[in-house]
Amino acid sequence: MKELICPNCGKPLVVNEADYESIVSQVKTAELEAEVTRRVNIVKIEEQHRAQAELLKKENEITTLKAAAQVAQSEAIVREKGLKEQYEAKLKLAQEQVDYYKDLKTKMSTKMVGETLEIHCSTLFNQLLRPLMPNAYFEKDNDASGGSKGDFIFRDSDNGQEYISIMFEMKNEMDETATKHKNEDFFKKLDQDRREKHCEFAVLVSLLEPDSELYNGGIVDVSYKYDKMYVIRPQFFIPLITLLVQTSKKSIEYQRQLAIAKAQSIDVTNFENQLMDFKDKFANNYRLASEKFHKAIEEIDKSIDHLQKIKDALLGSENNLRLANDKAEALTIKKLTRGNPTMQAKFKEVHTDSSSDYAI
Repeated sequence: MKELICPNCGKPLVVNEADYESIVSQVKTAELEAEVTRRVNIVKIEEQHRAQAELLKKENEITTLKAAAQVAQSEAIVREKGLKEQYEAKLKLAQEQVDYYKDLKTKMSTKMVGETLEIHCSTLFNQLLRPLMPNAYFEKDNDASGGSKGDFIFRDSDNGQEYISIMFEMKNEMDETATKHKNEDFFKKLDQDRREKHCEFAVLVSLLEPDSELYNGGIVDVSYKYDKMYVIRPQFFIPLITLLVQTSKKSIEYQRQLAIAKAQSIDVTNFENQLMDFKDKFANNYRLASEKFHKAIEEIDKSIDHLQKIKDALLGSENNLRLANDKAEALTIKKLTRGNPTMQAKFKEVHTDSSSDYAI
């Protein structure tokens, strides 16, 4: 039996073991369910807080991105407007130049149109570049001795060394001209003029083919057809000269170093040539001297052999003379007349005085 205390009246209650276990089980289950419910509610509340915080964070990020996108869009609009204004200004300037040249063309002959382009380029050079390059040469090409001539020649030097030279040809024509020329029609002549006048670059300043996107786009390099040749509109006349001058000036030091290297190479070559020449001449002189030396030795040997023969002959002659002298000294009348009674009688008759020298 188990005793339980009533929570309301405080009186004890006696229950059997089975009822007690049932009551305890019910209490535990109720408490467990209440605890689970409580904790589930806590988790739900926490999840809601986290979800709300994450949602607020995402909303803030979206707001920030939207603000940045509005700013970027505003900046893009401003840039677009600026570029549009710049383009429109350039377009307006280009149109004004076109209108200006068209107006000039309607008032001038074909010859005057070409001459006006030349004057325009000359004026640009003298106004903008002459103060920067006071010693540069920019003059009309008046030398037609080779059968042809360009329009202008530009040259500049640094410390007496020419580092750039350009042959210019200016081409334009009336809009009403029946036969329209192309820029390419003048490439061959321009290249020929460049070579005859010993210029490094060739530049065609042209208003021909006014609708060409290629030539209207800027500086056109046609070196794939003719070496170091460019085609430009008049507005690129000064920029191209400036570009070529800056590029060529950078090569001055390389040219100087190359000249020094070439000079050194020439000096070394001359030294080697002089050394080889000396060696050849020395070897030749040595050969001749050696041949003469051996010839002299041979002659000396021949002379020694000849003298030896003379010596032997002299020695033999001396021996014979000695023997002859010995025989002469041993010769007497007695020896001569020995065995010859007649000669003995004759000598006796001649030498009756019985001389001792002739005694028989």
